Amino acid sequence: MTKLDQLLGEVRACTLCAEHLPLGPRPTLRAKRSARLLIVGQAPGTKVHETGIPWNDPSGDRLRDWLAIGRDTFYDETKVAIMPMGFCYPGRLPKGGDAPPRPECAPLWHAHVRALMPSIELTLLVGSYAQAYYLAKGRGDTMTETVANWRSFLPAFLPTPHPSWRTTAWQKKNPWFDAELLPELRSRVRKILRG
Repeated sequence: MTKLDQLLGEVRACTLCAEHLPLGPRPTLRAKRSARLLIVGQAPGTKVHETGIPWNDPSGDRLRDWLAIGRDTFYDETKVAIMPMGFCYPGRLPKGGDAPPRPECAPLWHAHVRALMPSIELTLLVGSYAQAYYLAKGRGDTMTETVANWRSFLPAFLPTPHPSWRTTAWQKKNPWFDAELLPELRSRVRKILRG
């Protein structure tokens, strides 16, 4: 068993914020030492909580389309690592929508997991929570500003919006995302995963 496997076992056994989780803890992440692409998202939804498979929903389909890779490659842990800001389903907000990721996960686990994946060439920051944590003061005032300034975060990071159905209108208002960012993202992912 590698150090990373041991650490992932500890993460998956974590119950630190169990009292705040409406469906109980089920930390969901995927990683291998050889992974070259890291996807940092928000937190699992109910479907992901049920299956234990990250991005196993329509948002995941859209994300795979943005990356131009199929499910087999996306779920090949030797190539692609997946680590949300909050590892467990956080519940719903009173007015609808998922609650924010639990704040305990990233400070407790992220640096330790990342340290055991030395081959990561690109970290995709999906959504404002990942961008706030990893880019801190370097990000824009809004998610759109941050994503529009994507070139300044390369080669280590590339920010994107969350690929939910709500993003359809956002993409129409921001045609540069499809015209400029997605081709660059797909090109980098293709080169990284080929190497």
